[in-house]
Amino acid sequence: MKNLFKLVSLLFTAGFLLASCEGPMGPAGKDGQNGANGTNGVDANETCKECHNPEVVDAVAVQFELAKHSYGTVAEEEAGNTGCSPCHTQEAFKYMVSHNVPSTFTKGSNGKYANDYVTIASAAIGNITCFTCHSSLHTTFEGTDFSPLTTTAPVSMTMWAGAKSINLAQDGGMGNLCVKCHQPRPLTTSTTLTDGRVVNYDSLANYPTRIFYDNAVGNKAPNQVVPSYRTHVHYGTVGAIYAGVGGVEFQGMPYESSYHTTHASCEDCHMVDPIDGVNGKAGGHTFWAKGNFNGCNATDCHEGMSSSSTLWTGTRTDVKALLDALADKINAVGGGTPILHSESDASANLWAGNTTGNWDGYLNIYDPSTNPGGAWKNPGSTSSYTDAQKAINNALPTFPSLTNGVMGAMINFQMCLREFSLGIHNTKYTKALLQNSIDII
Repeated sequence: MKNLFKLVSLLFTAGFLLASCEGPMGPAGKDGQNGANGTNGVDANETCKECHNPEVVDAVAVQFELAKHSYGTVAEEEAGNTGCSPCHTQEAFKYMVSHNVPSTFTKGSNGKYANDYVTIASAAIGNITCFTCHSSLHTTFEGTDFSPLTTTAPVSMTMWAGAKSINLAQDGGMGNLCVKCHQPRPLTTSTTLTDGRVVNYDSLANYPTRIFYDNAVGNKAPNQVVPSYRTHVHYGTVGAIYAGVGGVEFQGMPYESSYHTTHASCEDCHMVDPIDGVNGKAGGHTFWAKGNFNGCNATDCHEGMSSSSTLWTGTRTDVKALLDALADKINAVGGGTPILHSESDASANLWAGNTTGNWDGYLNIYDPSTNPGGAWKNPGSTSSYTDAQKAINNALPTFPSLTNGVMGAMINFQMCLREFSLGIHNTKYTKALLQNSIDII
């Protein structure tokens, strides 16, 4: 133990002596040369402020909150639906554009036609946002990211299986972005009774007296379409009416288009400077035009246009009268019972008030889920009905037969009613469709 203590003491003493032998620190060496100056970094906050400020994005975001594109619930309702989502969800719309999906119909190995204008399931999602139309946002993080828009290309019309197109070339084709979705859906024949191809509008126009639907035959061939509550061309008819290419063109008045079709674009009226209006704000990214006449009164257009102007009120009065007259003609086919569906509730009928009868374009055929108060017996399959529902349906009168002329007139009625403006978008084309439909019946 003593030896161990001596060893430790010796090592400690040696370490102390070695440490105390170190001399004073020498002078500092010369500084080396400075390196080259680096490139200044970008201040991310300042870059964002180019757009995210009260005058630009912040203002647009407030406007967009008032737009149906923003607060509508259809994007959620149609999520996963590959056929409807291309116009109702963001990712599906962008997929259709980036993959240039055609609007054609293709005949399958089963001999049935199917619409090619569908997206993939994984893309059938997403609420409409800024990125839906401005696909280049947050690319360079500069103001130039607002363009190019997602698409400005001519629009191949799905209602015509790609046989006709819409091209609003003014303003660089910006209106084509709108009508990519705001176009009618195709009216197709039954895949059970026939091959499911698009109804031939030229046949309806050229052979108006032929039987389109024979009620004595009912739900079987040779009938190609069996009428139902939802026999219609959907809601986005404005693009076709505006371009003057969408209706069943019976002979009669010439089919011409108004000045708007080639000289105005959608944004000229729907995205002008906002003003206080019927819906809180009208214009800008609300996309509402009602109550805002700044676009009408722009350079080289109208002067002094307002809701009380004769041109405005006269056009709408004339078209409403034509819609009423055509509705009377169509309903007369029912021999006293209207075959058109009426709905006075503006929350359920977007076009309430646009006709005296508050017609919405649907047919007044019984359906236990969508039209339980229907006046006509449903001529289609009722296999899913309960016994009570079948009893209600069977007690109703048989839906009347329809000629090509009546069927085409109903399509034109839907087209001209649901374009919403009562003829303002394309007065000449609207009046020709309605008047010629009245005359053909």
